[in-house]
Amino acid sequence: MPDPTSEATDDRPVTLDRRDGPYGEVVLRRRPGAHGGGDIHEIIANGTFLMDTSDGRSERLLVDAAQAALSPDRRDGLPSVLIGGLGVGFSLAHAAADARWGRIVVVEREQAVIEWHHAGPLARISGAALGDPRTVILHTDLVEYMRTATEAAEGTDEPFDRYDALCLDIDNGPGWTVTDENASLYTPGGLAACLARLNPGGVLAVWSAQPSSSFEEALRNAGFTGVRTEEIQVARGVPDVVHLAVRPA
Repeated sequence: MPDPTSEATDDRPVTLDRRDGPYGEVVLRRRPGAHGGGDIHEIIANGTFLMDTSDGRSERLLVDAAQAALSPDRRDGLPSVLIGGLGVGFSLAHAAADARWGRIVVVEREQAVIEWHHAGPLARISGAALGDPRTVILHTDLVEYMRTATEAAEGTDEPFDRYDALCLDIDNGPGWTVTDENASLYTPGGLAACLARLNPGGVLAVWSAQPSSSFEEALRNAGFTGVRTEEIQVARGVPDVVHLAVRPA
């Protein structure tokens, strides 16, 4: 006799991996796609939904909007891009599919996420990009990585990498962070660090689940120009957005 609960059970997410690390718990889950579509994978950090493989439009917009906002001299000669947060891999895969980008550096602090891409189910999205000679994965905390640029710029002769574009997607937005430590990225000090990591004419692009006029003002106060927000419609609720700002040339 068929189990009357089997249909409901089949629709529930299945936990594929769960890790406890220095930043808390990170979980990879799989759930069935709608209308018989393929499986959808999602990443949960400290109980907060981060992203899944159901769409990816806004993650791709993050990269495209940054490319479009570059000054003409930055677009020439294969500009470099730093992607903050590997996530499910949409931003990396999209950047690697675009021959206009040069060096592509991804900063990811969770070893589990990196492993899910190298030898797990997320390899179907990022496999080709990870094999691209332009791609480098840095296993480190983005906030700390940015801070080292500020320290070097202020007091030492120690060199550090600068980029033509920073595409940051490590939270659900400036006002909805995954961990408390991430909040410093959106403060005046954190934005100064982002400015220091950019070449003149370079672009900062920050993904957010909702628009924030206060963050736009913070970007202007930090010395960025060309501050604006691009929206992408979602099925329900307010649009996802990408905040854009340019380091003056």
